[in-house]
Amino acid sequence: MLAIARLSALLVALLHVYILVLEMFWWETPRGRRAFGTTPEFAAQTRVLAANQGFYNGILAAGLLWGLWLGAAGESVVVFFLVAVIAAGIFGAATANRRILFIQALPAAIALALTLLS
Repeated sequence: MLAIARLSALLVALLHVYILVLEMFWWETPRGRRAFGTTPEFAAQTRVLAANQGFYNGILAAGLLWGLWLGAAGESVVVFFLVAVIAAGIFGAATANRRILFIQALPAAIALALTLLS
């Protein structure tokens, strides 16, 4: 894979590590509530659900990092996980918040395009 494609996939992976931290560890903090626009009461009631979402975002990040670690042999792994991120972003935008399309799906789509063109 071309260096720019690998870098873009790495950035998507790091974004998902950050989302994991927000959802699993910072959900009830001011930073987590600000990121997701929640109240303290809502955050307290939904912390287990958010941690579950965070775990899934971690799986997406781990898959991307694994594919990158494999080098050229992992290109299909990177493509698979970028498509999974795009699908998750589209679903999230349709069911939760339109911003997810731009925060999650768009960067993954750019990384996927760069990967496929490399």
